[in-house]
Amino acid sequence: MSIISLPLSSLEIGFAASLICSLLLVFTTRWHGRYSLDATHGVQKFHITPTPRIGGAAIMTGLWLALGALPQPQQELLLPVLVAALPAFVFGLAEDLTRNVSVRARLLATMASGVVCWFLTDVSLQFSGLAPLDELLAWLPFSIAFTAFAVGGVANAVNIIDGFNGLASGTVLIGMGALGMIALGAGDLHLAQLCFVICAVTGGFFLVNFPFGKLFLGDGGAYLLGFLLAWMSVMLVYRNPSVSAWAPLLACGYPIFETVFTIVRRLWFRRHPGHPDSWHLHSLVKTAITARYLRMLPAPLRNACVSPFSWSVAIVPALLAVRFSTVPETLMQGALASFALYLAVYGLVVSAWRARRHHHVRPAAMPQSQAQPLPDMALEPPPTSFVRHRL
Repeated sequence: MSIISLPLSSLEIGFAASLICSLLLVFTTRWHGRYSLDATHGVQKFHITPTPRIGGAAIMTGLWLALGALPQPQQELLLPVLVAALPAFVFGLAEDLTRNVSVRARLLATMASGVVCWFLTDVSLQFSGLAPLDELLAWLPFSIAFTAFAVGGVANAVNIIDGFNGLASGTVLIGMGALGMIALGAGDLHLAQLCFVICAVTGGFFLVNFPFGKLFLGDGGAYLLGFLLAWMSVMLVYRNPSVSAWAPLLACGYPIFETVFTIVRRLWFRRHPGHPDSWHLHSLVKTAITARYLRMLPAPLRNACVSPFSWSVAIVPALLAVRFSTVPETLMQGALASFALYLAVYGLVVSAWRARRHHHVRPAAMPQSQAQPLPDMALEPPPTSFVRHRL
């Protein structure tokens, strides 16, 4: 039976439901905007028009409707995952509506979703390809805790890159599509079909979000898609021993690289890892490239132009994951090379920002010994010396 023909109705229903719900949320903003509109101020805000940030509700609706159109074997795979996703989604949506849910609470909610999913499916990470870690993963409590930590990490990583029209949802489409292709190559048709259904549902929202940004993903949507991306990765390795654990790591590479670099960068400057700033790669691309060279475009389109630049960083590791999914040594080398590529691109963007800044105002040189922790300014990236010498 064909990979396309089997779940075709679920693909269509999921896509259409997500698209229609997204449009309804946009057209009914006058009734829910008091709670759902995103602010236009803050170090991570780059839009100029208040916009609903509850796109996750449309995605969740599309997923549940698509579930009903799936054959029974795929329903049995997806149902517990959607149930387990509820803590991550609900806490994220609560933050979207109240702006009053702490970072710690949301992180714990995403990890709780991982624990609930293990409880419902009896699936957890048991093999990493690293002998010392595999010995620990053989102990079930550690395996559960590590799985929950990994799932929570990926969910929050997707939330971190959710800053511009289409960026997070497009990155998830790349990663989920890669996981589907790997599952298809491994002969796991049911899992491949689930990945493609999730892509279809995400695609419905994507059309409303990109390029004009009429609806934002929000924390609820970012945590939901991040959780799904993480759990499909866990299931892929669990169900297909021939697939290296490094393959899904690379498929999710860009948000993971961004998160690891962000944590290191903030700790280096003695910042709390959860403290928001605008020094992410996508933020600097906006400041150094699109704001400089694409001034003739309307603001929403300038915002959207950041995403294709960042997608290119996501596509490279995803392609490596698909091509070498069963060759762990090559995947490890690919992970290092992809992270090095990310750092190189980050350094080039910072250099472009500094060149633009010096073109307007050439500041006096400051001795390294007098350097201070950086302020919370949207247009102030880390010093080039940090990028060049400290990583």
